[in-house]
This record gives sequence, C-alpha cells and structure tokens, in this order.
Amino acid sequence: MSLRSPLGRVRGLGSAKQGVSHFLWQRLTAVALVPLAIWFVISVVSLAGADYSHFRTWLSWPGNTTLMILLIFAVFRHAQLGVQVVVEDYVHDAGLKLVSLIAVKFIALFFGVFAAVSVLRVVFVGG
Repeated sequence: MSLRSPLGRVRGLGSAKQGVSHFLWQRLTAVALVPLAIWFVISVVSLAGADYSHFRTWLSWPGNTTLMILLIFAVFRHAQLGVQVVVEDYVHDAGLKLVSLIAVKFIALFFGVFAAVSVLRVVFVGG
C-alpha cells in the first residue's frame, strides 16, 4: 500500500529525498556560527587599533587561522542554503529557478574559496 496518489506515481513526482539533508545542514551551520561569531566579535574587539603586523601575527596562530576559515565556510554555506530556500519558494519559472540555484551555489563557492585563500595569503605570504 502506498500513500502516493495514482497521478503522483504516474508522473514520478514525490520526495527528492533532500529535504532532511538541507534542513540538517542549515541547522548545523547555524549552530556552528554561534560560537564562531562570538569568537570573531571578541577577536575584532581585541584587535581594535592594531596594526597590520600585529593582525598578521594574530592570524598566523594556527587556532585563529582554523577558526577564521571555519567561520568563512560556515557563513557562505549557511547563506547559500538560505538563498536556495528563497529561490525555491519564490521563483516559479523552472528555467530561471535552475539557473538561479546554480548561480547561488557557484557564487557562494567562489566567495568562500576567495575569502579562505585571502586568509591563507595573509598568513603565509604576508600581503
């Protein structure tokens, strides 16, 4: 016995089996952002008035580098998931929805990698 309607079975419509994964990732990134954001705010306040060399020394500590990169990826993944929900809910044209979803993923990936490379450049190259 199936809970799907005969029309749903014929069309092949139904769950894409991705809702739970999306929900869990969105909640996981939200939970991860709480301590990371607190760490970031405390760090910014403690670095107020510091010059570039002091900032570079601070960022060169492996713990700060790791936390900064984790913050970057959590922020961009969380933002990508949130914008994806908005696009899925409010863009009704199938072609535009597909293009928008692909663009959102690539934009989030690009800026996340760009920010991480920028952090690594400051740490390893110095400028």
